[in-house]
Amino acid sequence: MKPTQSTPDQPSPTLTPQPNRIIAEPATVAACQRDYAQASEVRQTLAAQEARQR
Repeated sequence: MKPTQSTPDQPSPTLTPQPNRIIAEPATVAACQRDYAQASEVRQTLAAQEARQR
């Protein structure tokens, strides 16, 4: 058996459910504003990439 395959006794880490931060945290105005502010650099990068493609 390949080392990357899981055995019945050892579930694959990719199949093990992981906590989801989006579901765990309440959707408050402050949390949304914080997320939006933190993603400004990502939005700028995406806008620059889209501008180059046009």
